[in-house]
Amino acid sequence: MKKFLNKPEDFVDEMIGGIMAAHPDALTYVNDDLRCVTTAKRRPGKVGLSTGGGSGHLPLFLGYVGEGMLDGCAVGGVFQSPSAEQMLEVTKAIDSGAGVLYIYGNYGGDIMNFDMAAEMAEMEDIEVLQVVAGEDVASSKKGEEHKRRGVAGIFFVFKIAGACADTLAPLSEVKRVADKVCANVRTMGVALSSCVVPEVGKPSFSIGEDEMEIGMGIHGEPGIERSTLRTADAVVQQITDAIIEDLPYERGDEVAVLVNGLGATPKEELYIMYRKIHEILTQKGISVFHVYAGEFATSMEMAGASITLLKLDDELKGYLSAAAYTPFFEQRQL
Repeated sequence: MKKFLNKPEDFVDEMIGGIMAAHPDALTYVNDDLRCVTTAKRRPGKVGLSTGGGSGHLPLFLGYVGEGMLDGCAVGGVFQSPSAEQMLEVTKAIDSGAGVLYIYGNYGGDIMNFDMAAEMAEMEDIEVLQVVAGEDVASSKKGEEHKRRGVAGIFFVFKIAGACADTLAPLSEVKRVADKVCANVRTMGVALSSCVVPEVGKPSFSIGEDEMEIGMGIHGEPGIERSTLRTADAVVQQITDAIIEDLPYERGDEVAVLVNGLGATPKEELYIMYRKIHEILTQKGISVFHVYAGEFATSMEMAGASITLLKLDDELKGYLSAAAYTPFFEQRQL
């Protein structure tokens, strides 16, 4: 393991401490717990949006706490769920009387702890609704979408639900819009290398120098195919075809595209991938409204990428176009 560390067990808290020191005007924490992150600015009467999840995925999850997006995030250890008590502290801090919406990925530990936090919040007279994002088409077959992992596509749920909440829409309406995003987004990824969890000190899995794994999850969950490394065009063709067929996306549709690096893939390679994605979508008569390329949901230093498509209508386009600012993401009005 070669990392810029002090003690492996201090990795998460020292990381968050650095973020707080770098962005004191944007972020703060509550209950004297660095892992209970909230915005430094709160808006009365607005539905609070909260997420939570393991570290090791920056800018997911706490990187999307900010203006026009999330209001809070409970942070767990590397690839570990935060506690229900931490989620509750964030909930209490961001509630302004309009209720709180939890948005998180479809993982067992997160589901259990967010359910517990919601029950405790109810005892504090805070109304909580939940949206569970799971859009990884490689993780479960069509017809069993409820079993799918949440991966990089949750970015679109954060962005659009955040814009909706900023209009001071009621909690039920913000949930409806977030659910609509979940129903119209699909992702698939490919891994070229493993990563090292600091407290473990060795690669999470082994993969050959000339191998890749299609469909691998962001914690190293098994994919659907391991093979020798192929050309970028061939990989993109396989992944994009699978995504398009799953919803399905059809001629005349308009989409937003997210090309996400998993931690060790340079932007140059992501744009090589997008070149082929654009060609495929054009051939199929699917138009592109906006493209995001970069690191949006990583897996420590894993080499690899994922592709996400979000099918849009006028409502979702309007919310996606809204300005947003967090220390890790900035968008002007589109």
